[in-house]
Amino acid sequence: MTDENEPIDDELDDDDEFDEDFGALPPPAAPVTPVFGTGDVPDGYRSGFACFVGRPNVGKSTLTNALVGQKIVITSDKPQTTRTVVRGIVHRADGQLVLVDTPGLHRPRTLLGERLNDLVKTTWAEVDVVAVCFPADEKIGPGDTFLVNELAKVRRTTKIAVATKTDLVTPDRIGEHLLDIAELGRTTGTEWAEIVPVSSVAGDQIGLLGDLLVGLMPEGPPLYPDGDLTDAPEEILAAELIREAALDGVRDELPHSIAVVVEEMNLREGRPDDKPLLDIHANLYVERDSQKGIVIGKKGARLRQVGTNARQQIEALLGTPVYLDLHVKIAKDWQRDPRQLRKLGF
Repeated sequence: MTDENEPIDDELDDDDEFDEDFGALPPPAAPVTPVFGTGDVPDGYRSGFACFVGRPNVGKSTLTNALVGQKIVITSDKPQTTRTVVRGIVHRADGQLVLVDTPGLHRPRTLLGERLNDLVKTTWAEVDVVAVCFPADEKIGPGDTFLVNELAKVRRTTKIAVATKTDLVTPDRIGEHLLDIAELGRTTGTEWAEIVPVSSVAGDQIGLLGDLLVGLMPEGPPLYPDGDLTDAPEEILAAELIREAALDGVRDELPHSIAVVVEEMNLREGRPDDKPLLDIHANLYVERDSQKGIVIGKKGARLRQVGTNARQQIEALLGTPVYLDLHVKIAKDWQRDPRQLRKLGF
């Protein structure tokens, strides 16, 4: 990845080998039990795509994870955490729901921001239902109005509204919020098929939202095999979990400057079948040398903690012990450089 326009330098490895006592880590999720055999699709079975959209940090990713029943999308209190379209798959006896989590629509300040907004708008036209998320602990604002006005231009897609984070407010506030959402639909000419209050953290009405979304899908066979929870490659999932760990505790502009690329991911040769070890070699990119120092921390302490936290999340998701090798590199102003954005997968 190195050329005269892309200064990159290596710094520190997280060489902390995994603990052989793997039992202390969270167990992998149980496999999904097939609801019917191949070719035996019940009458009235529905399948299709639903897209969660909204301003940054309104609970889209947390909601996706809650409906899937397992963490497949990273979450953070940092705006614009989501940068890729990740599909989570919900398997039910009456249908299969494919949830598309998208970046938050925002006023872009960089080329990366422009591309993320384009990604969101492209997704709107490719799904069966668009679910707009409005956090109950925030009033409807100009960003929401802009988003819904843009969404109103997509004529043939069913639209629902989801009031998220209801666990953070009183019942009276929830009632006011639902009225405000309904009014926003009227003033923008957007017809809400449903308006649903939910709490992903408390689990309130998550099942009801799933029922409503499946009911809005077209009839058809499953789109993914039983047991698949996402179609994202494991390298992408691992890179996102590393980035999530790196985002924890950082402030100001640094969250936007962090990108992660998994360069190599393979089972280590020579290991017995009952003791596999997944080797992951990843580069963590920042834009400036000062940011590099923040990510690494004093004597490498912060990077080691990032590696430990990320490794545990990856092991829990993939169900395999992991050796994680991290390097911090500089890709100067990568958010504004088309060439570097391509190299980093945007």
